[in-house]
Amino acid sequence: MNKQMLLIKNGTVVAEGVSRKVDVLVAEGKIAAIGEALSADEQTEVFDAEGCIVTYGLADVHVHLREPGYSAKETITTGTRAAARGGVTTVCSMPNLQPAPDAPETIAVQQQMIDEQAVIEVLPFATISKGRERRELAEIEALRPLSVGYSDDGNGIQTEALMRKAMQRISAVDGIIAAHCEDDSLLHAGYIHDGEYAHAHGHKGICSESEWGPIKRDVKLAEEEGCRYHVCHISTKESVAIIREAKQHCNHISCETAPHYLVLCDADLQEDGRFKMNPPLRAKEDREALIEGIKDGTIEVIATDHAPHTAEEKSRGLKGSMMGIVGIETSFAICYTHLVRKGVITIEKLIALMSENPRRIFRLGGAMRVGERADIAVYDVTKPYTIDTNEFLSMGKATPFAGEEVYGRCLLTLFGGEQVWSENK
Repeated sequence: MNKQMLLIKNGTVVAEGVSRKVDVLVAEGKIAAIGEALSADEQTEVFDAEGCIVTYGLADVHVHLREPGYSAKETITTGTRAAARGGVTTVCSMPNLQPAPDAPETIAVQQQMIDEQAVIEVLPFATISKGRERRELAEIEALRPLSVGYSDDGNGIQTEALMRKAMQRISAVDGIIAAHCEDDSLLHAGYIHDGEYAHAHGHKGICSESEWGPIKRDVKLAEEEGCRYHVCHISTKESVAIIREAKQHCNHISCETAPHYLVLCDADLQEDGRFKMNPPLRAKEDREALIEGIKDGTIEVIATDHAPHTAEEKSRGLKGSMMGIVGIETSFAICYTHLVRKGVITIEKLIALMSENPRRIFRLGGAMRVGERADIAVYDVTKPYTIDTNEFLSMGKATPFAGEEVYGRCLLTLFGGEQVWSENK
């Protein structure tokens, strides 16, 4: 299938709010035709997508590829191969790296590795502050053409003064901030949600205000400074309410949540590092508020916050393990199983959340249209499969969904018409 003619037949194409039983013809790396009963000559390979969802490749705007600096956890090769296995053809890579991408010369180190290793599109975030140390700003203007946006992910900007200055300079170059919102003064050495499970099992909790407090500050600043502002991985009901209200009068504010926050809550916690992430799994009412947020459009993006660690780093229980789980290989299946099959949202809404909206908000380009680059994912939604971490292509294996039976296995992923993942039906 390496960029020769390919005809994807009999699938249900989901795009721009509509599902249609049509065929897709790929030629010379682009989408050549979309229509009913397309025919193929003997040189064209045919992929039978009967019973499958066919969509433009997912765009995951919150992924940790760990290179440069932390290749024991993940590499760009393994991370992008894992993305392809999940039907993801564009990832935005987070900047908690060594060296931090805070200047043209440091982001160039990462870009060279991307150019050499990536099997899909990787668009790096630059940092907001030098070294992600939150004392002075990175080289904002010089980084604009080299990055998809600005983030200090893993660290929250602690002062209003620095965030305002960042917004002023980033707005001036028409950039976007992807903000990790966390007030360090409210953490108190917590490591799971400050809720019933923490209290019952003697764990130190992280209060919800540590997340929603900075969001409340920042949406006001974003409105005042006219800066495009995207909130990463929201997890609390208060965050949803604040963003919902802000979006009523400010059209450049957006946010994301992750599959695990939509499916799990702190009642599902186990004494296992694969349930530890930041922000933590919150209460049931937080999960319910997040679901309402995706239904009413407050939350426009589902991203994974794919954050691989070594097995040893995730083997120390809830208290001692590193924060972060993997999810890029299972994100569609988890969301399809728990949201679409259960009637919470439609498949058209899910594709908007995982492909179309992130592409629009971050100006990534790409759509299921004739003439576009052939980034395509095909998912079998008819047969269940069991999530087996031994099959993961990511070096990280820690997921709370291990062993779960789900629907939506990715059978084929094309990037620019080239097969980057295939699994026999």
